[in-house]
Amino acid sequence: MVQLQTEIAEHWKSKIMPFWSKLKDEIHGGFYGWVGSDLQVDQEAPKGGIATARQLWSFSAAYRVTGEEIWREHAEHAYRFLADHVMDREHGGMYWMVDAIGEPLDSSKHVYTQSFGVYALSEYYRATRDASALDLAKTLFAMIESKGYNTEAPAYREQFDRFWNEQPNEMLSENGVIADYTMNTHIHVLEAYTTLYKVWPDPQVKAALERLLGILYERVYDKNTKFLGVFFNKRWESIIDLRSFGHDIEASWLIDEALKVLGLEDHPQYAAMVTDIAYNILNVAVQPDGSLMNEQEGKHVDTTRIWWVQAEAMVGFYNAYQRTGDSRFLETVEQLWNYTQKHIVDYRPGGEWYWAVDENGTPDQHEMAGPWKCPYHNSRFCIELMERMG
Repeated sequence: MVQLQTEIAEHWKSKIMPFWSKLKDEIHGGFYGWVGSDLQVDQEAPKGGIATARQLWSFSAAYRVTGEEIWREHAEHAYRFLADHVMDREHGGMYWMVDAIGEPLDSSKHVYTQSFGVYALSEYYRATRDASALDLAKTLFAMIESKGYNTEAPAYREQFDRFWNEQPNEMLSENGVIADYTMNTHIHVLEAYTTLYKVWPDPQVKAALERLLGILYERVYDKNTKFLGVFFNKRWESIIDLRSFGHDIEASWLIDEALKVLGLEDHPQYAAMVTDIAYNILNVAVQPDGSLMNEQEGKHVDTTRIWWVQAEAMVGFYNAYQRTGDSRFLETVEQLWNYTQKHIVDYRPGGEWYWAVDENGTPDQHEMAGPWKCPYHNSRFCIELMERMG
């Protein structure tokens, strides 16, 4: 296990963080919004609200873990761009997309985006104790609760225009459906509120976290199959037969993290949900080569090996190992790490991780950095395992 920890720490320091560090935009602020599959940086590309928040989270966490001043500088740089350009100071909330110089390009507001703002700002405050960041996190929390939460459902709505009029959820729907509610948004609101509660243990955050756990257990989690539903209508009915293996194993450890901050680690139903999800994904989605498949719709299995799925699986299975002591989880983490090093890591000079490879290990032609490809899943995997292994 010591070797595993050493390898991961070295990879994080020498491969992942330098890649994202070099994208710092010293002229317009923030970080460049696009690196193509050819590793060419597009300095004029738009900058995503989600990407900006994830950059802020990653550099903040790096500073918190290492104390190295370079990461504080990067975190401050990301914070200024988020606060000055991605935040809509007139109507509240974070934009979906701004252009290269920070002007609104797509002024849509999505609860998913706001949740990453809360997550990143809370982590930035955790690392630097900058009170202005915590104030902004509280403001976004209040916006999510006042505009996004539907008390009648209960559920978190998804997509809005700039003025907070609800819109069809095109941003976070896939597979040919438009979902009123998604598992993805709910697990990331949970993730955001968990970190917010670490730095601001306010009763209203606690109540929202407890409510979210109830929603996930009663509405999203299928107690018979041990899978999480993905897309739902307004009656919380699943609208597609879809199983997202990466989201499930990610959700298992995010739920467990919420249980820990609330002191509910031994809650009988929630604790069982955490381990049952992990065992289920271990049994149905891990391949002989040590990788994790993407998803299954109906009888069709998408065998693509996606970068973030491997990263979240390593955290999720290690969390399950810590909770259960079952050595199969630790063995799977080691197999996933070996697979990732062999197939997902881009060893070209200046490379990082490929977006995805096929079942033969051939990389696709997705971007290396963009609105969704950010220093978050894989940098967090490294940080989580470094900290969990001591």
